[in-house]
Amino acid sequence: MQILENSVNFLLGLGAAVFVPIIIIIAGLLVRMKIKDAISSGITLGVAFSGMTMLINYMTGAITPAAEAMVKTIGIELPITDGGWTTMSTISWSWPYAFLMFPLVIGINILLLVLKKTDTFNADLWNVWGKIFTAVAAYYITKSVIIAFIIAAIQTVFELKSADFHQYRVEKLSGIPGVTCTHKMVFLAAPMYPVDWVLRKIPALNKSFDASDLKDKVGIFAENHVLGFILGIIFGILARYDVAGVLTLGVQCATALTLFPVISKYFMQALEPISNAVSEFMQNKFSDRELYVGLDWPFLGGSNEIWLAVIWTIPVTLIMAFFLPGNKILPFAGIINIAIAVPAYFVCQGNIIRMLIQCTLFTPAFLWIGTQFAPFMTELANTTGAVSLAQGQQISNSSIDGPIFTYALSHVMKIVDGDFIPLIVLIIWIVCFICYSRSLIRERKAGEATAK
Repeated sequence: MQILENSVNFLLGLGAAVFVPIIIIIAGLLVRMKIKDAISSGITLGVAFSGMTMLINYMTGAITPAAEAMVKTIGIELPITDGGWTTMSTISWSWPYAFLMFPLVIGINILLLVLKKTDTFNADLWNVWGKIFTAVAAYYITKSVIIAFIIAAIQTVFELKSADFHQYRVEKLSGIPGVTCTHKMVFLAAPMYPVDWVLRKIPALNKSFDASDLKDKVGIFAENHVLGFILGIIFGILARYDVAGVLTLGVQCATALTLFPVISKYFMQALEPISNAVSEFMQNKFSDRELYVGLDWPFLGGSNEIWLAVIWTIPVTLIMAFFLPGNKILPFAGIINIAIAVPAYFVCQGNIIRMLIQCTLFTPAFLWIGTQFAPFMTELANTTGAVSLAQGQQISNSSIDGPIFTYALSHVMKIVDGDFIPLIVLIIWIVCFICYSRSLIRERKAGEATAK
């Protein structure tokens, strides 16, 4: 058991840019890719992950000081520290039972594939910490390891089914065949769906309006580098930077928005060969089935709409953090909130206006639930020493992936104490998930009928 735990910790220590490519190379060899092609795809994917991480860190490093300056200007103090997803991952992996999550997740995926209950092969095993995060909260509520793992198993099943349902839309939006997204951030798309259904009833909002349409309307001002520069200038002014600081932030934002689409091309270059190999292998073995490769969100990083939504959400999150009743978390490390932009992109199919509305409406969920999770994550951090906290300091994350689902599922056992709110929220989420999934299935069938 100790050997297994050490092996898992070693692999995790490699980081996503190494761990995920290793999984892809192994998968490629299993479906009989040539060794050189499998290795080439894996290394290219590692380059893509590293490049995307570098850009996000670069953007975070540029934006966070501006956000801090805005906070000082307003002068409001919030007691919970925002550790971002990296800190939450570290704390989650410090849970004594964390390493057992790997065999659970892999076992469920294999079982559902064999039973033909999913068509997704989840290669995003590095993000298994997301299941641990939910399990940790369930454990601290119930004090039961078994219940915590049952909760994690339920989340795993939902991730695979969500990936199945989303695959056609993911391929249509990304242009990459045979891939889908298994990250739990996509769960927020379910409650966003009824909101989008209402928005689409408004004539002005029921039209194509993605980044290319925006470019047609405003010309050069929608070019990535120009738009990034303008947004950076606005943030610099709000942060009360001097002229040099304002201009520097403008160029930094322009750099990030210009390079995101460039990096995304490497995801396509890496994933297309493995996707084709998996499809060919499955056709030879199972003529009636097509398997999809489940991945983390970064292969969508070339979608300008996602980054416009992310940048829009920064000031919205800060303003709401200061004035939202019940919020106690100060958003910093999680200020670049991919977890709200990606599901909005899926639901709205790239319509920027509807995406911005969705991001505005659902930002409070991240702040409230980040506040709700602070006691669990603080207790675990203090118990294990995974993160050093000052006396009385609390820590959480202002951008928890799939916040509504994560809260509802992890807290559902509070019904034992007479608290039915998490159960009600979970039921509402499941109803939204079913409705949204049916719409995705109809879209796939319509697309396949048209292709014939």
